[in-house]
Amino acid sequence: MKEQKPLWTTGMALLLVMVTFFAFNQWNQKQEKALEDQKQELKNKNQKLSMEIERLQSTNEYLKEKPSAEEESGYHTWPEIEKKADRLVSESDGNFKKSWAMYLVKEAQRYKINPYLVYELLKVETGGTFDPELVGPETKYGHAYGMSQFMKNTAPWIADMAGLPYEEELLFDPYYSMQLSLVYLDFLKKKYNNWDEALTAYHRGMGGLKAYKKENGHAESWYAEEIQEKAENHTTVVLAN
Repeated sequence: MKEQKPLWTTGMALLLVMVTFFAFNQWNQKQEKALEDQKQELKNKNQKLSMEIERLQSTNEYLKEKPSAEEESGYHTWPEIEKKADRLVSESDGNFKKSWAMYLVKEAQRYKINPYLVYELLKVETGGTFDPELVGPETKYGHAYGMSQFMKNTAPWIADMAGLPYEEELLFDPYYSMQLSLVYLDFLKKKYNNWDEALTAYHRGMGGLKAYKKENGHAESWYAEEIQEKAENHTTVVLAN
């Protein structure tokens, strides 16, 4: 005769199965939650990586086209450089030093950028003081420093792109600051191929430019318009004389 298993043994087995199923279900839910968290984290990382790749690609393209020194003799170019420099010193009521002006005009020539445009940018950024030790007001991104008002999250990679060392105190060096502004403007002009976008990106950041264009349908900010208009006025006056 076949021996029957006690009922309590069957019940215990059923209870064990139910407990195991419940525990497995809880574990499975935790695993699914962890997997969703990992997917979201990976998505965020991919977005950041995509933005960094875009910046590096733009930087790499720019580096391939870095300007070379002018081949024309300084004997022929220096008088014109000095004429433009004198214009900047005079217009600033002496706040923009002659040595700064000479440096700016000469370096702008290398990058094929209108020196008056850079001068007007520096004028706007410093409120007309051209103070090389200026510290801008606090923002959610931090302060901006020096004559060109670079932030510490932007200046290092521009310095690297320019082949220059980076130390925070260098941001207060007027020549270093002007050099970074020229390199950054050259980079932005090549990236966007127009001054409205390049100047608005300088003022608001490349992400800020996208937001501005999305909101306004164009990149013609007051910043870009004012700098270009005043730079053109300088050019007109110099040509007339």
